[in-house]
Amino acid sequence: MQWTGVSPRHGTLGCSEAMSRQARQRRRRHNHAGPTRILLVGGGAIATVLVLGTIAAVGYVLHVAGTAPALSSLHPLLNGGSSQVFAADGTRLGFIQSDNVRSPVGWNEIPADLKNATVAIEDQRFYKNNGVDLTGIFRSAVKDIVHGAPLQGGSTITMQLVRNLYLGGDQRTLRQKIIEAKLAIDYNEHHSKRSILTSYLNSVPYGTVGGQTATGVQAAARIFFDKPAFQLDLEQSALLAGLPQAPSEYNPLRNPDAARYRRNEVLAKMAELHYITAAQASATERAPLQVHLGTFYSQRSEPFFFEYVREALEHRYGRQTIEQGGLKVYTTIDLNKQRLARRAIAEVLNQPEDPASAIVTLNPHNGDIEAMAESESYEQSQYNLAADGHRQPGSTFKAIDLADALSRGIDPNSTYYFSHTLAPGWLPTYPTYEVKTFEGTSLNKSINLVDATLASDNTVYAQLAADLGEETVTQTAYKMGVKTHLSSFPAEALGGLTLGVTPLEMADVYATLADGGWRNTPIAITKVVFPGGHVDSSWGTPHRVKVLSEGVTAEETSILHQNVLGGTATRSAINCPTAAKTGTTSELVDAWLDGYTPNYATVVWMGYPNRRVSMTDVHGEPQQGGYLPAEIWHDYMAAVTEGQPCVEFPQPKESLSYQPFFGKYASTGESLQAAQSSNESSAKRPAKKHPAHRTPQTAHEAPETHEAPPETHEAPATPAHEPNEPAAQPPAGKRGPQVSPTGGAEPRA
Repeated sequence: MQWTGVSPRHGTLGCSEAMSRQARQRRRRHNHAGPTRILLVGGGAIATVLVLGTIAAVGYVLHVAGTAPALSSLHPLLNGGSSQVFAADGTRLGFIQSDNVRSPVGWNEIPADLKNATVAIEDQRFYKNNGVDLTGIFRSAVKDIVHGAPLQGGSTITMQLVRNLYLGGDQRTLRQKIIEAKLAIDYNEHHSKRSILTSYLNSVPYGTVGGQTATGVQAAARIFFDKPAFQLDLEQSALLAGLPQAPSEYNPLRNPDAARYRRNEVLAKMAELHYITAAQASATERAPLQVHLGTFYSQRSEPFFFEYVREALEHRYGRQTIEQGGLKVYTTIDLNKQRLARRAIAEVLNQPEDPASAIVTLNPHNGDIEAMAESESYEQSQYNLAADGHRQPGSTFKAIDLADALSRGIDPNSTYYFSHTLAPGWLPTYPTYEVKTFEGTSLNKSINLVDATLASDNTVYAQLAADLGEETVTQTAYKMGVKTHLSSFPAEALGGLTLGVTPLEMADVYATLADGGWRNTPIAITKVVFPGGHVDSSWGTPHRVKVLSEGVTAEETSILHQNVLGGTATRSAINCPTAAKTGTTSELVDAWLDGYTPNYATVVWMGYPNRRVSMTDVHGEPQQGGYLPAEIWHDYMAAVTEGQPCVEFPQPKESLSYQPFFGKYASTGESLQAAQSSNESSAKRPAKKHPAHRTPQTAHEAPETHEAPPETHEAPATPAHEPNEPAAQPPAGKRGPQVSPTGGAEPRA
């Protein structure tokens, strides 16, 4: 038997091996098909998920876009620039402070470098996109997802604009982005790129300084560089363009290094987009920041009056309307009179320890506040002495008593009272009420109301008020312009008030006399123009009420004119007809000169605002209304009327009819001869003439007086002494007034 060279064992193995190889090949083909199938199935699933996700995303976007409000239904959140206040001649007094400052400017007032820098760093495809930059949004979204950050970036200039104008806030959510994009597309369809960029640059916030956010390029230029936007150079424009992305982080006043880095980033982007050359960018990157904090929006002229106006606006419109901005407020204040008033105060009260003073001037024919000035600076005290300083008016209040008496038909020439100290008990209803004349002296004789006015006799006027009745004096005060509550105490007739009055109130009282009995509500604002062009002119409409007859005011003016010529107000005389009354309170704490011409009613107050100080030695003499306040009044009104023709007080169109008067305290023992002599003297009184041509009457106890002083500021005649206010004692069960340390009055225990 011959062998073939392959053992049976080998033959068997070869057959098995062939069979295994086939199995392995089958298994291999099976194994290779598995991953492919997995990939195919997985890929199909992913594709399905992506399709479904895309459909869902598109559906969500469409749904959110569908809920976005129509652009036409939205109202801008920014209503013009910061509210501004103007003087009577159109000079801007300042901006009303708010959380945001803004001054919109036109396209031609914005430097080309600032426009280009903004487009380069915020929206480089601005001029080509339809309001939305899908490439930018996708890039920002991927970046945010990778870093796990909230949605940010990707907003075009148009998207930011609609957010600033209509949506407010800075919500970095997908829903917000979708709404912004929808509105941006709509906005882009109806506005040119030039209009969009201009609006954006006027509405984007550039940072907050001192609690105020600079909105728009003009405000930013004023605050960060103290210059208008059109004066910005390349490096300043690049700095501002980089701020909106992170205003706090890049604030050059707080983080100069970060601001410089961001500015240079903007410059590099401008060079990349060929807005500037690489050489320009390199040179500008080495430039300093040039930051200079500006005060444009915080500066104010006439700050006391300014605050008075702001409070009036807030009272009518509310704080929110005022601070939203856009209002243009036109006022009555005369800047020249303000200057003259402060100069008159400063030249008379020229010593460091001198008291303060305030001046108010009203136009008596319409109530316009033409001057509201004081010696205190706004930095020293924000307290408006002229409008808010409630002080005791002293004997200036007697003008109200006299008007009440004349309105009742009481003849001031034939009505006599015995001038003497009124000891406690003289007025039964107020048993502790005592009244004295100046320094405790008295005339101890009967005098009529004219002479009592010129001598400012407290005891006569106290008796007159008792005969008139406290309540009727109170009502006359209200009619003539007093707004502060009165208590109808007897001492109020002599200026001893519980709460005091302001110089503005007393100016209104004397303006009523100057305007023939018409009381005008004081006016500070003539009109307000709103951002949309609506004009509220009701502010400047005079509110006139007839409260006294012309006969009454003409007679009182004649008496107060005599007081300037030969009574307690001689130092106030100027070279034109004036009428005035002085006032001095207890212990010489307050001193007043309240007077008027046919065209101006002016009140001067003097005293220490924050403490009770007796003015016993100011410039070497005790101060009364007829002294330094009268000199201030003279200096101021002489300057105001300089170059103007003198205006005579008008003759009344109605005569004053006197009625028999028999008061309880009026002198009943006056001889008929004395009364006739008084009437004859009154009948011989000459007609009104220019003060310089009229022989002055001499007040009781007053030194000899001279003609009205010329405007040479020579020492005028010494006036008659102004009596102090009575130390009014309250009756049992009632509380009377006394001067408080701040010049008001407080109950006496």
